Amino acid sequence: MGGYAGWHHQTVMKLEEKHHARLVCTCDPQPDHFAAQQEMWGFARRGVKVYRDYRDMLKACAREMDLLLVPTPIPLHAEMHRAGVEHGLAVYLEKPPTLDYVELEEMIARDRGAPKSTLVGFNFIVEKPRLALKERLLAGEFGPLREAHLSAMWARPRSYFNRNTWAGRLLGDDGRLILDSCFGNAMAHFVHNLLFWAGSPELMSWTEVSGVQAELYRAHDIEGADTFFVEARNPSGVVLRFALTHACPGPSSHAEILVCEHATVRYVVGQQAEVRWRDGRVERIVLEPFDALAENHLEYYRYLHGESPRPVTLLADSRPFVMLNDLAYVSSGTITPIPGSRISPVRNEKEQQDYLAINGLNHAMDEFLSLGRWPGAQGWERPDPPSLVTLDDLPRFRAAVDAMVAAGKPPRKD
Repeated sequence: MGGYAGWHHQTVMKLEEKHHARLVCTCDPQPDHFAAQQEMWGFARRGVKVYRDYRDMLKACAREMDLLLVPTPIPLHAEMHRAGVEHGLAVYLEKPPTLDYVELEEMIARDRGAPKSTLVGFNFIVEKPRLALKERLLAGEFGPLREAHLSAMWARPRSYFNRNTWAGRLLGDDGRLILDSCFGNAMAHFVHNLLFWAGSPELMSWTEVSGVQAELYRAHDIEGADTFFVEARNPSGVVLRFALTHACPGPSSHAEILVCEHATVRYVVGQQAEVRWRDGRVERIVLEPFDALAENHLEYYRYLHGESPRPVTLLADSRPFVMLNDLAYVSSGTITPIPGSRISPVRNEKEQQDYLAINGLNHAMDEFLSLGRWPGAQGWERPDPPSLVTLDDLPRFRAAVDAMVAAGKPPRKD
């Protein structure tokens, strides 16, 4: 019932009022901590049964259920997905499905025996303007895609990394992979979006990556990385660049940019899409208000009712994202701490929160996205340039993460 699950509870409550669904049961290891939320969500009035363990919940309620929703910490996704499939239920699995490419293949194989295919909750693929623009891209209206860029800055206070026991961690205390980061978790939607833009020849396709380079950095006192610079190429030669960070103050921002032969397309979720043609024409598309969770729920319900041929994002559609994430760690090889001289603390008095700002970050992101210049070569004190890795290097992934954990958090230079 905690974290992002609360947003799903709000969404399902609204959908229940419109007779689209009915919440049968829910669980949390500490349900007493959510007494106020249970009252706000009207559990007693709605007849929602509450359990402490999902296994007990499924044993008691599976026959009454059609769908299991899994908005839990990433390391729990695989076992909960397996339990849902074994009970004959469709599964709505929050993103990312997993961040372990080996575990993902096991989940894909398991899902083949499910009564209905699992939906992975990457929220923005279902947007109608996005789908319409990709149809135009595939039709050749903008010319061949040359490059695709993602710029994303989501301000997160220092307290964000204390929100639970796994925030900012690479591994759990039990040795299970976590890899919580802006790239793999918080902004995974946008990374997945960029791979969708570059996918072809069908509308519902995501591009594979044939080569990856990455530099990973940390400004916060965490085990993992809070700033990613990643470059990938797909088999068609399209260059994809990603610059993402949590080490910034102020309003959050992001943009997905497609550089084509005849036009550049800029897409900002929740704001607008813009097509700038090489001949000077500018086309602006206002994006209407969009309730991402409600739309994804409803689209999955349509699939379960046989009104739609497939879920928006299948487990198999997550392969490019998970492999890209894993290869970024292999390529980077280390997580470089940002020197203290490059970091400015920022206090937001209104929020009563403390943030960190990397000095020169905007310039570094612009240089990387537009020109491919790596921060490590621009004075960010990274010891080695990123290595070029391919899918053949995936078996090195776990060893690369273990080495990062063993290296620990070296003291920051002042």
